[in-house]
Amino acid sequence: MKVILNKDVKKLGKKGDVVTVSDGYARNFLLPKELAKEATDGNVRQAETKKQEVKEQEQARRQEALGKKEALEGGVLEYIAKAGSAGRLFGAITNKDLATSINEKYGLAIDKKKIEMGDHIKVLGEYEIKVKLYPQVSAKLKVLVKEEE
Repeated sequence: MKVILNKDVKKLGKKGDVVTVSDGYARNFLLPKELAKEATDGNVRQAETKKQEVKEQEQARRQEALGKKEALEGGVLEYIAKAGSAGRLFGAITNKDLATSINEKYGLAIDKKKIEMGDHIKVLGEYEIKVKLYPQVSAKLKVLVKEEE
């Protein structure tokens, strides 16, 4: 029996795939749990249309991420902070601070969880951070931390 998957099913396929399974598996497991629906001509056309729409949306999101990358790539964020002896900061610069600065400087709303910086910045100096914008699309920025005079 051919069915169209409504959800991802382990070892069978992803949402929207048309797969052939045994009649018993479809009738007793997939259909009652609404994991799949029968693959009639109308349902197959509808699934293909939906798959195409999802593909176009993914492409649009990727293009948007590439635009953000172009705006951010090679950018510099400067911070002026109070520091004690040996250049240690009073406090730290976190990824939340960096996300706020990126929003203010570039006008891009970046989630703080998308910023990779290792540990918080606690010492004066120059750092490089990575901002994940989309799978396999990320931008690198420099962060300069200077002492308040």
